[in-house]
Amino acid sequence: MATAELTQPEARVLVAPDVAAPAISSAPSRTATLGMMFIAATMFLSAFLLFSVEPIVAKMVLPLLGGTPAVWNTCLVFFQAVLLAGYLYAHLSTKLLRPRQQVILHLCVLLLAFVVLPVHIPLGWVPPVEQNPAPWLLALLAISVGLPFFVLSAGTPILQKWFSHSSHHEGSDPYFLYVASNAGSLFGLLSYPLVLEPALRLAMQSRAWSCLYILFFLMACGCGAITWHASHIGMCSIAVSLERSPNDASENIRTKRRLRWVVLAFVPASLTLGITTALTTDIPAIPLFWVLPLAIYLLSFIFVFARKPLISHAWLIRRLPFLILGALFPVVSRSTLPILIWIPLDLLTLFGVAMVCHGELARIRPSTRHLTEFYLWISVGGVLGGIFNALVAPLIFRSVIEFPLVLALAALLRPPIDVKESTPRARRLDVLLPVTLGLTLFAVIWILQSLGLRPGRAMNILIFGFSLEWCLSFGKRPVRFALGLVAILLASTLYTGPYGHILHTERSFFGVNRVTDDDHKQFRMLFHGGTVHGMQNLDPAKAREPLSYYTRLGPIGQVFAAFPARGGDDAFAFVGLGAGSMACYLSPSQQLTYYEIDPAVERIAGDTRYFTFLRDCGPQARIVLGDARLSLRAAPDQRYRMIVVDAFSGDSIPVHLLTRQALQLYLTKLAPGGILVFHITNIHLNLQPVLATLAADAGLSCLVEDDTAVSEADIAKGRFPSTWVVMARHPNDLGRLASDARWKPLLDRRGSKIWTDDYSSVISIVKWQ
Repeated sequence: MATAELTQPEARVLVAPDVAAPAISSAPSRTATLGMMFIAATMFLSAFLLFSVEPIVAKMVLPLLGGTPAVWNTCLVFFQAVLLAGYLYAHLSTKLLRPRQQVILHLCVLLLAFVVLPVHIPLGWVPPVEQNPAPWLLALLAISVGLPFFVLSAGTPILQKWFSHSSHHEGSDPYFLYVASNAGSLFGLLSYPLVLEPALRLAMQSRAWSCLYILFFLMACGCGAITWHASHIGMCSIAVSLERSPNDASENIRTKRRLRWVVLAFVPASLTLGITTALTTDIPAIPLFWVLPLAIYLLSFIFVFARKPLISHAWLIRRLPFLILGALFPVVSRSTLPILIWIPLDLLTLFGVAMVCHGELARIRPSTRHLTEFYLWISVGGVLGGIFNALVAPLIFRSVIEFPLVLALAALLRPPIDVKESTPRARRLDVLLPVTLGLTLFAVIWILQSLGLRPGRAMNILIFGFSLEWCLSFGKRPVRFALGLVAILLASTLYTGPYGHILHTERSFFGVNRVTDDDHKQFRMLFHGGTVHGMQNLDPAKAREPLSYYTRLGPIGQVFAAFPARGGDDAFAFVGLGAGSMACYLSPSQQLTYYEIDPAVERIAGDTRYFTFLRDCGPQARIVLGDARLSLRAAPDQRYRMIVVDAFSGDSIPVHLLTRQALQLYLTKLAPGGILVFHITNIHLNLQPVLATLAADAGLSCLVEDDTAVSEADIAKGRFPSTWVVMARHPNDLGRLASDARWKPLLDRRGSKIWTDDYSSVISIVKWQ
């Protein structure tokens, strides 16, 4: 088609003869400004819906899989994969279709999502008990929320592309709208644990979300109308955006640049999941601790794509080595930091890494012509980061090594500081200095352990602190610094920390289990994460004696002493297997059923090379794999004389085992005169108010013993402090415990809200000190 040429002071515009060229001015018209604001508001709502539905659905499926932190990470992998599919759809539809055709297609796809609203979990979906449940969970998410998440994920690139077709003067560089999108995402995430979860039950949350989706659909129709109108009167605006920056219009995107986009997006995404796992291993996998890392991840996008960056990119590049080394110290030294230090340190490190990586993405972003492709490759990096953490790492690593490895990769990607050129000598030193550091640390650890010395906290600070400070001197050169981190990681593998002599390590969907012997070869322990879940004396004469939280002098020993064995009709249910030590409280004639969700724990407890409780203690023990609530439903009603809830993920009881519905289920399985026992020992949470409220709601008698007066000598003999709660239908059912001064009534605290499957709030019971 022939074209006429029109020259304006600010741009050269190509206009078709049958289309009148609109006047181009430096200031946008009032209509264009309102259109931009409306599109930004629609993007905000789209992102809000996208990221608020994530915790809603994750909380719906959490009870089906025992409350493990891997549930949220697997959900994130799904969301990232669907986000990639949405970005691919946005990229292809903008490339292959004219603006009006794309408007029609996208509105039809948005309308199609109504068929699965309100968001819910379909009936009849039961997770596999002996296989990795990740594929099952991904399929469930696809059925329940895949379609609305797909259409919402395409909203950011499509709406930005629609805006680029407008006559607004910012249309040539609409990346600033990414701020509106990420602000909506951040608001959606934070509003869930702070507003939606405390105020609304899950069913109401789903209905409220569906109503907002209807509003979004109407607003998307309005954006479509704006684009439709712009494509009618302003086809020249596309030419305007191309002619404003001729170099950008002909910009050639090379494979190396695309790979850099992918890697820069991979690192923060992987680190987000790694820190999420760290936060929720010893603290329940609740929405607040899900959303904090993801919120920081999104906040970094808001900062780096703002028109005026709030934090200097160069300043962050210089400070990043300090943050990386600070986060790495507890990993290599096997130290446990106080919660008020540990959580902020990890989150601050994530913020620094995300700001640097995303800042580099913003710095090397392409022109509007490649906008949807740019977002597509960023999404590829995010998906690969999620897949690496949630699916690949549990298969190829025996421990959670992906977190420090990604920190080393972040160090490698960081731009150099005040390094103008690299000489051959400097490149040789980039390898030789880290190797020297690693060999020195390895030698120190080997000498100490050969002498039978185990570094305490002060020695940890001295040895590993000095090594990390040495590594900090490499900070100006990314390759040298990253290799220094890898050298420290490799050398630290020789140091076992509190785990003693490690005999076996096994990682599953539900976490990392370690079997270890202490330094004196007196006790064998089962660790889940950093928490002891079972302990046995290596002296054959004492091998049947329950230890750690389960000693005969402790609360659970008092419970079994108060309820001596009866005839062969006695049946007991233990939720949580551990090493199987509580089997030694029962006689061979009594029936025992363990409900255990992790097949790895069953393999370890049943392997007589590690523990012999199940073989030697004699009761007719049966192990049922799967989530306890799902498995208990199949058990006969009114059967068990005692149900002991001793299920932990790291150091926390899964929330869904402490709800009104869970208690009702336990009571249906409890024989007349039977008792419920809860093990609630916890470093980070005070679970007593939760159980007090549940007991009061159900009209049960409730006692608690907080057995914290345990001496160092007792600990050396294998007795740990512990807290246990018992419940019964009638005070008389508590037997001798009712008159035992060590057991106190657990009274309901006024104002406490009962936990249900629809409602739980962990924030109020966190021990922040």
